[in-house]
Amino acid sequence: MLFSSPPENRPPRTASPEAPSAADGPVWSGPAPLVDPAVLQALATELDNPSAAKGFARDYARMWEQRYSWLASALGSGDQAEALEAALSLKTSSAMVGGVRLAEFAGELEVFIRSGDLARATSLLAELARSGSDTVGELRKNYDLRDG
Repeated sequence: MLFSSPPENRPPRTASPEAPSAADGPVWSGPAPLVDPAVLQALATELDNPSAAKGFARDYARMWEQRYSWLASALGSGDQAEALEAALSLKTSSAMVGGVRLAEFAGELEVFIRSGDLARATSLLAELARSGSDTVGELRKNYDLRDG
């Protein structure tokens, strides 16, 4: 998995001050937490409503497959604008729910999509699916996301 531990065949890299390009590959700076519970807690505090934050996490978990399918479909059809919109949606919603690792991954996909390297972005879809599934699983494990 791209973000779970440093790949054995290459050392961790950190982002340079310059914007990354598709030729640079992923801007991997080490393993981010799968889910940062402080983010969802901050959302609950900001909204002054823990139920609303929990509802957001529940909706996020429910919509994971739809978001993934949207991105995969856009990449499959070669629609750069649609793929970018899907990647940005995934990045933003993942960050808001505390899905740090998935938000970073979506940000890396965004770099490839913006540069027009849809083939590279597409090659990462299986890994994205695993990361998203892991994120949703972690949210469900740590929060009671049942209706009600």
